[in-house]
Amino acid sequence: MMIIGVDYHPSFQTIAFFMEETGEYGEQELSQSDGEAERFYRDLQQRGIRVRVGMEATGYSRWFERLLAELGFEVWMGDPAEIKTRRVKKQKTDRKDAQLLLRLMRENNFPQIWVPGPENRDLRQLLWHRHRLVQMRTRILNQLQALAMNEGYRWKKKLFSEQGRAQLEKLALAPWASRRRQELLELLDRLNPTIEELTAAVEREAKKRPEALRLMTHPGVGPLTALAYVLIIGTPKRFHCGKQIGTYVGMIPSEDSSAGKQRLGHISKQGNSLLRFLLVEAAQAAARSNAEWRRRYTHLAMRRHKSIAKVAMGRRLAVRLYWMWRNGCGYSPSFEFGSYVGQLGTGHGVK
Repeated sequence: MMIIGVDYHPSFQTIAFFMEETGEYGEQELSQSDGEAERFYRDLQQRGIRVRVGMEATGYSRWFERLLAELGFEVWMGDPAEIKTRRVKKQKTDRKDAQLLLRLMRENNFPQIWVPGPENRDLRQLLWHRHRLVQMRTRILNQLQALAMNEGYRWKKKLFSEQGRAQLEKLALAPWASRRRQELLELLDRLNPTIEELTAAVEREAKKRPEALRLMTHPGVGPLTALAYVLIIGTPKRFHCGKQIGTYVGMIPSEDSSAGKQRLGHISKQGNSLLRFLLVEAAQAAARSNAEWRRRYTHLAMRRHKSIAKVAMGRRLAVRLYWMWRNGCGYSPSFEFGSYVGQLGTGHGVK
């Protein structure tokens, strides 16, 4: 067995390796742009060497993970935050990082994390693609609104009705403003069918998953939020309690307390930004359609601030969906808020 600690970068990787049978140790820097890294690992496979590779979770490494899976090598993906805490000296280099990863693997102290499968990752691309296109469409709509307002017309949503668009196209504008209006409308006409197609694909994928259908019974939760929650959380067995969900999605406040004084800051934002955005949007939709959620949101907004209340309700929704998924039950208004939220067999906190 060869154990390899990999400090990965988009253009190269620094490795530290150890052969268990012979005790051989070595370090090397492998370039990825010219295929040196791929040749190195393929050579190990041809020599019949069993390999275990440890690396920090990072971006731009999909091709490398696919290569290792194709070669049949064991891959350990580590939590970067946990690995950082294991660094003893305040000295960080690529070589030191590779050595640290190798040492943690040899000591059986490597902080492994859950890694989604290829299908899961591909479906996440569907969600991200739709999300980015919707953001682009929003920017286009805002620009068209600005053009109309500069001409003294404030039509808001009516601007994008059939009648409002006809009025927008009739506005007498200067040459460059007129060209801008025309090209923005053309972009909008191209984006709308694409977004509709992607939305339909999201709905089809959500219907294939019973857990997503169960989450959609909750007020404010549609196919997009339910599918994103299922794909990003993976399985509720990864978490022991609902509080860990709030930490995982980065919706708890950062803390810098000392000497008996508590100092709380902004939310950590350490989790998936798309899921965090969708949870806040779904919580606002729930507050609009559900009286209990609206009461809770209004109470928090009056005590603190609207932005804080939105995030707090998004975190509560994340915990509620976790209990629904874990317990295999649909939405029930009986267990909305409180310490007993989502737990079966209780009423008003009493068993």
